[in-house]
Amino acid sequence: MAAEHLEIERKFEVAMKTAIPSMLGLPKVSRVEQVLSSTLEAVYCDTDDLALAAAGITLRRRTGGTDAGWHLKLPRGGDDRAELARPLGDDDAGVPAELLTRVRAWIRDGEPRPVATLSTHRVVHRLISERGRVLAEVSDDVVTSTPIAGQALVNTWREWEIELVDGSRKLLTAAAELFTASGATLSIWPSKVHHALDRNRDPLPPAVADLTEKSPAGAVVHAYLAEQVTEILGRDSGVRHSTADAVHRMRVATRRLRSALATFRPLLEREITDPIRGELKWLGATLGGARDVEVQRSHLLEAVAAEPDDLVLGPVAAGLEVELRSDYRTAHDTLVAAMESSRYFQLLERLEHLVAAPPFTELASGKARPVLRQRVSHSCKALYGLASSGEPGVRDSRDIWLHEVRKAAKRVRYAAEVAAPALGRPAAALVAAATALQEILGDHQDSVLIRETLRGIGVRMFLDGENSFTIGRLHALQQTRGVAAAGAFLQLWSGGVAEQVRGWLRY
Repeated sequence: MAAEHLEIERKFEVAMKTAIPSMLGLPKVSRVEQVLSSTLEAVYCDTDDLALAAAGITLRRRTGGTDAGWHLKLPRGGDDRAELARPLGDDDAGVPAELLTRVRAWIRDGEPRPVATLSTHRVVHRLISERGRVLAEVSDDVVTSTPIAGQALVNTWREWEIELVDGSRKLLTAAAELFTASGATLSIWPSKVHHALDRNRDPLPPAVADLTEKSPAGAVVHAYLAEQVTEILGRDSGVRHSTADAVHRMRVATRRLRSALATFRPLLEREITDPIRGELKWLGATLGGARDVEVQRSHLLEAVAAEPDDLVLGPVAAGLEVELRSDYRTAHDTLVAAMESSRYFQLLERLEHLVAAPPFTELASGKARPVLRQRVSHSCKALYGLASSGEPGVRDSRDIWLHEVRKAAKRVRYAAEVAAPALGRPAAALVAAATALQEILGDHQDSVLIRETLRGIGVRMFLDGENSFTIGRLHALQQTRGVAAAGAFLQLWSGGVAEQVRGWLRY
C-alpha cells in the first residue's frame, strides 16, 4: 500500500556557480548538517497530451538515494503537495495500479507512458534545532533531463529546494528571503519534469481573493466554477476508494456546479452548458445512491445505541449494519462502474473545457455587483414564492413541498456563495440564512428517506417471523423528527428569514 504524506516545499532556480548561503541565521536553526550526496535517476510518466503536467501532477519512478520507488505528487494549493510513495517491486514493469486509480480523473481511460528521464546530483543539508529536531531539508540539485520520444529537450539546470520536516512556515518564508538575496529566483515550475518538458500547469482561473464588486461578473462566476470542478476532480480517487466524506464532498460540488450553471445561465452559452447540467444531474444521482445509504447507516446506528436496552429486542444494530453495508456496497459498485464509463470521462473533459474557456455571453463582461445581484434576486423570488405559498394539507404533499423548498433554499445559498466576493456581507448573511433552512429541511428529508428504509426492513422482518418492535419504534422516532423539523422550518421562516429573502426581491 502506498504511504502518503503532505509535502511542503519551495523550489528556487540558481546559477551553477552561486554559493549556497549560511542558513544558521534562519528561525530556530541551531546547526546545519550536510548529510547526503547522491545521484538520483527518475523516469517521469504522463499521457500523450501531458494531462498530468497540465494539472500540476507528477508521476515518477526513481532509483538512487533514500527514497527509491514510485512517487505521485498532487497539488494541494500554495506550497503544499500530497505525496504518495510506493516501494519498487521485483516485477516492477509499470505504474502501480494503486497510483493509477489516484489520477484516473485526469488520465481517463488512457495509460501514462515515460515522457522524460531526469538525472539529479543532489547534496542535502539538514537544518537542525537546538533540541536536535530536523526542521527542514535543503537540497542543492544539478539536474539533467534527457528526451523521450521528442517530449523533453536535453537541458541542465541547478535548483535549491527547501522542504519542511518539523519546522514552521515562518522558516520557509525566511529561507525564501535568504535564497533570493543570494541570487536565486523562485521557480516558476511546479516540478522538475515541468521544467524539463517546458510545460507549466494550465493557466489558473481568477483567484477569489482578487475579486471585487467592480470585477467582471464572468470572472466571479469563473472562479466559482473552477473551484467546483477542482473539487470534483480531486475527490475522484477518494470516491473510488470509499475514503471518508469523499462521496459527500463530490456530490456537493456536483450540485453546486449544476446550480451555478442554472442560476447564472444568462451569462453562459446555454447550448454548451445545458448538456453539462444534464450530465451533472446524472452524476449527482449516481453519487446520491451511495451517499443516502451512508447517512442512513450512521443515523440509525446512533439511534439504536441511544435506545434503552429493554427497548432493543434482538440484534437490531447488527442486522442494520449487515443490511445497510450490503446496500452501500451495491450502490458504491454501481457508482464506480459509472466512473469507469466513457460517459463519465466525457463529462470530465467537458468540465475541464468549461474552466479553460468559459462560454460567456456579453452579459458576463458587465460589472459583477449589478449583474450578480439580479441573479441572486431571481433565486430568492423562487424560494419566497414557494415557501410563502403555504403548507399543503395532505401529508405526502407536505413532504414533497418541504423537499422543494429545501432545494430552492440550496439554490439561493449557492447563488449567494457565487456572488459573495462581489456583494460582500449581504450575500454572506443570505448564505447563512439559506444554509439554516437547508439544514433543517435536510433533517426532514432524511427522516422521510429513513422511514422508507425502515418500513421495508420492518415488512421483511414481519414476513420472516422476526420481532420488528424496535424497527417500528425507530420509524416512529423518525416521524417525530420529521414533524419537529417541519415546525422548526416554519418558525425560522416566519421569524425573520422570510423578510430577509424578501429584501432581495426588488433587484
